[in-house]
Amino acid sequence: MKLAEDFSKFIQTSLLTAPLLNKALGVFFISMLPIIELRGAIPVGAALGLPWYLNMAVSVIGNLLPVPFILWFSVKVFDFLKKHNICTGVIKKIEDRAMRRSESLATGEFIGLMLFVAIPFPGTGAWTGALIAALLQFDRKKSFWYITLGVLIAAIIMILVSYGALTIFKH
Repeated sequence: MKLAEDFSKFIQTSLLTAPLLNKALGVFFISMLPIIELRGAIPVGAALGLPWYLNMAVSVIGNLLPVPFILWFSVKVFDFLKKHNICTGVIKKIEDRAMRRSESLATGEFIGLMLFVAIPFPGTGAWTGALIAALLQFDRKKSFWYITLGVLIAAIIMILVSYGALTIFKH
């Protein structure tokens, strides 16, 4: 609860009165955070008064930035940490959670991955989708493009929800 209060205070004091560039950078960094991703960044950007197109662009870019690193390095990092008995319990929980969520992807592989990333619910998104793709050893390049499509769909959904479908066309 303290973390949520601190995060709320940060937004109120640092971003609400900031110039447009600082607001955009704040949204960019929020969209890079696991769990929050662009599902949380876009509503923050809307509350800060960012134009929808700028909010969408910085949120998508920020959300996609960690994906290649997760796809290419997460399994190697997990294996290294497990080999040296570092955080094995935490890693096991992360892997188990990702594998439980991967059951819905088993049949459609890449389309399932895209839809998993696209649906803006907690626990879905680019971070989890990339981790699942890495753990299931999906083709990395293909996974990146399907995750990108999923992120774009999620961004469109969140923009429509955050700004309202009709107000977007006023800008």
